[in-house]
Amino acid sequence: MPKLSIDDLHLSGQRVLVRVDFNVPLNDDRTVADDTRIRAALPTIQKIIADGGKAILMSHLGRPKGEAKPELSLQPVAAYLGGLLGQPVQFPGATIGAAVEDAVAQLGDGEVLLLENTRYHAGETKNDDTLAAELGKLADVFVNDAFGTAHRAHASTEGITKHVELAAMGYLVAKEVTYLSRLLGSPEAPFVAVLGGAKVSDKIGIIENLLPTVDQLLIGGAMSYTFLKALGHDVGTSLVEDDKLDVAKALYETADGKLLLPTDHIAADAFSNDATTAVSDGSIPDGMMGLDIGPQSIAAYQAAIASAKTVVWNGPMGVFEMPTFAKGTLAIAQALADVTAGGALTVVGGGDSVAAVTQMGYEDRVSHVSTGGGAMLEFLEGQTLPGIAALSDA
Repeated sequence: MPKLSIDDLHLSGQRVLVRVDFNVPLNDDRTVADDTRIRAALPTIQKIIADGGKAILMSHLGRPKGEAKPELSLQPVAAYLGGLLGQPVQFPGATIGAAVEDAVAQLGDGEVLLLENTRYHAGETKNDDTLAAELGKLADVFVNDAFGTAHRAHASTEGITKHVELAAMGYLVAKEVTYLSRLLGSPEAPFVAVLGGAKVSDKIGIIENLLPTVDQLLIGGAMSYTFLKALGHDVGTSLVEDDKLDVAKALYETADGKLLLPTDHIAADAFSNDATTAVSDGSIPDGMMGLDIGPQSIAAYQAAIASAKTVVWNGPMGVFEMPTFAKGTLAIAQALADVTAGGALTVVGGGDSVAAVTQMGYEDRVSHVSTGGGAMLEFLEGQTLPGIAALSDA
């Protein structure tokens, strides 16, 4: 997208308001449990510090629904970020208002301040212009580095751009747009997409948008049982979206041989890691449910990935949270790491897919790990992301 980047901005002495994604899990003692999203924002923050700008950061945390809930305060994140940066991060304890404006006015060049949870204000998710204008008072320029919320038109992502002269992409957003755009432009063939997860309904848009360009589309997870049932296979008590059977059949027929489905399954008599399990070839017997792809399917999917030059993966192959049913998902992660080493472009997104790559220590062995689940899906569906569309044109 031809949008301004942070490298296009003059930052020295400027109040740089940055939308980051610090929606991180916290431990019971309110310490940061996973700092992946905080670390992802460091290059942009460090650029502002190095150039002598004043970094004013804002983020949401959880779903306080317009109320100030102490357990969802960003204060522990400010302390944690200070440790990563090696300098204090000021925390005024509010998002807008006179106290915040005073704190920003006293901020020195190269210093950092984190505002309180933007979703303490009901106007945030409603894209309220009054809240956006209050945030705009704190800024000379705006940088969006929160790709995970770019598909939401909120006051801190889209509304804010109406109250600043220049609005640019941070390094994280620019990287996401660069990699995901390579999948939609003219990806190097063979191009393989691997889609999993529970629901066909969540992936209809991405399947329709990718089918013209992919060479193979590998389906796993519970969504595969909706396809299989639509094609007349017995799926036992597997999770099926019965209201999407016609859609699934139509997609399969439109794919004209490109769409691959599991040919065997790890089935169980209960949704439990300790359930009685069996490998089922083809149809799943009554009283059993499919909870992972089977060894034949793993081998076929790995072979398809091994021959690819471009791969995108979103969604697990089975109930990844349970070790008994994680083999398919972990095998896909291994296949992506292997094909990346051979020079392929590989992009991974979606919580469980990212978790699988991370669990195996392969974050650095794939080309790109996307930080935005919903935003990535909407981008690959060909939708416009309001948080990016609203930025200044280059």
